[in-house]
Amino acid sequence: MTLRQLRFICEIVDRELSISRAAEALHTSQPSVSRQIQALEDELGFSIFRRSRRRLLGITARGEDVVRIARTMHRLSDDLKRMGRDVDAADSGDLTIAASHTHARYSLPDVIERFMQQYPQVKLVLRQGDPSSMADLLSRGEADLLISAKPVEPRADILFLPCRRVHRIILAPRSHPICAASRLTLRQLARYPLITYDKAYEAHGQVRRAFADAGLEPNIVLTATDIGVMKTYVERGMGLAIVASIAHRPNEDRAFCVLDAGHLFAPNTVHIGLRRDAYVPSYVYTFIAMFEPALTRAKVARAAAAQ
Repeated sequence: MTLRQLRFICEIVDRELSISRAAEALHTSQPSVSRQIQALEDELGFSIFRRSRRRLLGITARGEDVVRIARTMHRLSDDLKRMGRDVDAADSGDLTIAASHTHARYSLPDVIERFMQQYPQVKLVLRQGDPSSMADLLSRGEADLLISAKPVEPRADILFLPCRRVHRIILAPRSHPICAASRLTLRQLARYPLITYDKAYEAHGQVRRAFADAGLEPNIVLTATDIGVMKTYVERGMGLAIVASIAHRPNEDRAFCVLDAGHLFAPNTVHIGLRRDAYVPSYVYTFIAMFEPALTRAKVARAAAAQ
């Protein structure tokens, strides 16, 4: 059994059980991948994949355990390599950040700029998505940390560190009658079409619960993952957007009136997420502290040890 074989397994699963696509990603031949997987199955004494002739149809029950172990061993191997690089060159390496569209667009540009000035030898990758898909990236070792609200489903393999709370605002066209409201109410909002976050986001559930608790039914006509998209549809007069306050940029949002909704909806807690079993290079701690100064390396280490 070799780490190479385990890597082949992970790549096949990540490529939707396509051996040819896995071989292409690994820069090797399809027969080579097939032989290595068959050799591993022969050694284990059971099949990892369900097959129809030469086609993979799924993963067997025992195969699911193999995939889980293979991912862990592959990640640990990568972590050992990163530890070695951290000793030799602590100011160089790779950093992949998984962040929601909101934070990628509004919270992170200044932090990333400062980080890149301090660590010009670190290659930084920024990936965006909803909290669940970003947690998957982190779990698979395809991201080093995530920045977003928690995913709707609990994730035991991820350490979530609370950073800050973000309240809600309403964006409306300046000509909209709701702009005259001195203190907004849910009943007023319920009269109009609304635009808010996709249901993959905790904020979507918070909005629905607030209306339900007040005995009201919101007229949500559009959900999206990107606030820039929501703003586009507000400009077109298709609804009022319920968004995070950090997304408001006065110089860019002159077409909107902005109404405080912090008293209507529960705030969202922004978290930094780290995989529990991962080695964390020193420059990742620096990035975390740049984003949230209260999260020093010592505090992060204590939080990890307490779990």
